[in-house]
Amino acid sequence: MIFEPVPPFFPSEYRVKFATNRFELQGAEDLRRQVFCEEQHIFNGHDRDEIDCHAIPIVALTSLGIVTGEVVGTVRIHEAEPGVWWGSRLAVAERYRKVGALGSALIRLAVSSARARGCHTFLANVQSQNAALFRRMHWQTLSELEIHGRPHHYMQADLDFYPPLEDAATGFSARPRTIAA
Repeated sequence: MIFEPVPPFFPSEYRVKFATNRFELQGAEDLRRQVFCEEQHIFNGHDRDEIDCHAIPIVALTSLGIVTGEVVGTVRIHEAEPGVWWGSRLAVAERYRKVGALGSALIRLAVSSARARGCHTFLANVQSQNAALFRRMHWQTLSELEIHGRPHHYMQADLDFYPPLEDAATGFSARPRTIAA
């Protein structure tokens, strides 16, 4: 008897929220190491820096009803000066990149939660291959630059498209636009 391989399972929704417990914080750190050190080879060993001391980590978690699965996406935000916020270290696990909703949901929570904390300017240095996603989400390129030997876009969010979100610790559900294969 020949068995067909079982297709990979992808949840029908994801929880996007501030990382509030050790499991979520460790998952975000592990995912960043996987993407920025092992996959992209931008950093050696880890990608932590001084911003991590005061940044707010955000995670995307697989969601199976009321049960949380694994951390499959992350980004961090921080206030650089009063009202000026930055997003950085956006990462989605390779297997989940085709889901189609995780990167945009992480960006939406990042900007909307910063708006609820007094943000009047939200900025990011975005790897060039991701700039189109940010443009679709109402960001504009202010300039192009090179960071860690890779082309980036210095970008700013149009805050009119990001209503303030007060309860970022609970966050929201994100549903995939497509099911990855």
